[in-house]
Amino acid sequence: MYLKKIVCLALFPGLAGCATLPSSGPTGKQIERSAIAPKDGSPIRLVQIQSATGIPVAPDIAKPVASLPEITQTPTDMVGPGDVLDINIYEAGVTLFSGGGNSGGSGQMMATPGVQVQKLPPMRVDDGGDITIPYAGTLNVAGLTTGEVEAMIRNALKGLSQNPQVLVALDQAITNSIIIGGEVAKPGRLVLQTNRESLSDVIALAGGYRGSSKDLMVRIMRGASSADVRINDMVENPALDVRIRPGDRLMLVDDPRTYSILGASGRVEQVPFRRSSVSLAEAVATAGGTNPNLGDPAAIFLFRYVRDESGNEVPVVYHLNMMQTGSYFLAQKFVMQDKDVLYFGNAAANQPSKLVQLISQLFSPVLTVTSAVSVIQNSNN
Repeated sequence: MYLKKIVCLALFPGLAGCATLPSSGPTGKQIERSAIAPKDGSPIRLVQIQSATGIPVAPDIAKPVASLPEITQTPTDMVGPGDVLDINIYEAGVTLFSGGGNSGGSGQMMATPGVQVQKLPPMRVDDGGDITIPYAGTLNVAGLTTGEVEAMIRNALKGLSQNPQVLVALDQAITNSIIIGGEVAKPGRLVLQTNRESLSDVIALAGGYRGSSKDLMVRIMRGASSADVRINDMVENPALDVRIRPGDRLMLVDDPRTYSILGASGRVEQVPFRRSSVSLAEAVATAGGTNPNLGDPAAIFLFRYVRDESGNEVPVVYHLNMMQTGSYFLAQKFVMQDKDVLYFGNAAANQPSKLVQLISQLFSPVLTVTSAVSVIQNSNN
């Protein structure tokens, strides 16, 4: 008997030291009270999802690309600064580029039978858009097509040569190109051959993307504007497969979207989006539903930051009671977003059972010692 008292006196302080019972988080009522009257900061907006009007509107994924400035389609052979031109001048009879030519007794240039061609060295258009042609001088060719550059050189040589013919081709195209980098097989400069290439076209021309499409996001930079498009969204929504224009810069980055599962669910983890759109019902199913031993199906909460009319981020908590039949239909219309937190509330009714389990765990050594003492006493008798 004396030994039993010693063990009990040793265990009671441990029981008294348990200020709270083991728990995976607050109950539904505790969340609602702390949201309405938090100890610090302003109240958190609490939305009860009881009808379709309470479901937040899914963001318009096509809105970012619509904000890109529209650029007039330019010719594929337009010349600009940085381009390298391949210029050939054809002449018949007396030529300008004959290296001094043949002169008769009268000192005049003698005609050379046939047609002569003079291939000029590769000529880069300078920053001012100018090129320099022998006998023609400096010509500003920026913004012209190769055909218009041919006409300009031909007119500049009139009176100096007999009907010169000029052919101009783009040896290195800079003006009609884009820069693509990041998670593609062949990053670098890509020349647009038709100026009608779409976003998916240029990714394919760059060797395709690397990694999983559900984790990739492409940022389109056009001048001072930019827009983000997810590869998975583009596959499901053709409106996002926008036309790419010369001068655009594209960067493919690995940016997986995830949501977190916490509380009394079947499992606690961070879950990646497997598709471009995931509903709340699918997220609950992925979490394994509410833990039948710990959770409360009437206390399903989703925590999210939402931008207000001023563009500031404000915290919002959405509450869904899965004990109501209509909530299962509403959960199918509720669209998850990146960085959402899905929380399964603890059941308040489980607290007494947890207390019983705790007491049982604390006093199990007493029962063991009591049994041992009884055995020893019986053996002594």
